[in-house]
Amino acid sequence: MSGLYVEGWSPEYGAPLDISDERMAASPIDPSVEDGEWSARPGVDDGVEHVLFVDGVRRVEARLTFDDLADGIVPGIVGAFAVGATRWDRTVPRSTVGDVLVERLAILGGGIKPELPPVPGLSVGAESIASDDPGQLIAHLHSRMRRAEADLSARLASTGTFVIADGPINELRAQPVVGFIKTHRVSYLGPEHLALIGRLKAGERTPIFLIDAQYPRYSWYLRLDELPDAHSWTAIVRCEAPAALGIEDAVTLADRTAALLPIVASKGHVDPRAPQNLVPIGALEKALRHRLGDQAMVYRALRGAVGSERRASVVGG
Repeated sequence: MSGLYVEGWSPEYGAPLDISDERMAASPIDPSVEDGEWSARPGVDDGVEHVLFVDGVRRVEARLTFDDLADGIVPGIVGAFAVGATRWDRTVPRSTVGDVLVERLAILGGGIKPELPPVPGLSVGAESIASDDPGQLIAHLHSRMRRAEADLSARLASTGTFVIADGPINELRAQPVVGFIKTHRVSYLGPEHLALIGRLKAGERTPIFLIDAQYPRYSWYLRLDELPDAHSWTAIVRCEAPAALGIEDAVTLADRTAALLPIVASKGHVDPRAPQNLVPIGALEKALRHRLGDQAMVYRALRGAVGSERRASVVGG
């Protein structure tokens, strides 16, 4: 039904449909890789006993400025990220959070490696990037987090465990990892195939299509829930899996996600990004933010350590 709708997501999280940035995918798309007509496919629960959900959180904890009389001002940040996994044991049933990694980095632009003094109670690495753009400093932190997520997903999937990784995948290995994408910024299908997405019912998916990119991957759309007074793309997510798996294994994963993910879709009175922010991922994010520690205390510790070091050098000089 055409008309105007208010999105269910809280505005501070952006929008699940980011049409301001929407564009056609540059990579070739093949919508004919799965046998049968281009029509809705119901999910199939194959009885998998354990599902792992991998995600990460990050934050900028302090802004740095490197002041050099010869070279001028160089910006930097201290940032932290945490990655981990929620294990959904369907035989109990219960979920537990584990495999948590926390890293904290001082990052300077201009190719200058920061020399941060010891900070009591904190372990802070040091890295540099060539750019002086403050936005690139945050992008570098995000990239480091995404790399840690990918490494964790690959390690967990290497045991044969089914892994749902929050966000796109950049993985060539034939492992049972499914990327879970909540926000739609790119159009992958033409009008003759796109129309099916809006007609999906909860627990149904589109046929699989191949994204023939640098990292070839199979992809499909599915609907998590049917909400009242909602537009046709409400509760639609996109999933992807490594093309190296082969189409038969990809179909198994696609059927499984369409059956299981609606079970753990979040509700609007609990999560501001419902239903796309899955309950195990929301619980994981909360646990990871707790593991990062109190931001105000981290900031005071950083500022105290740097200030003491600077005053000591002035006195010593």
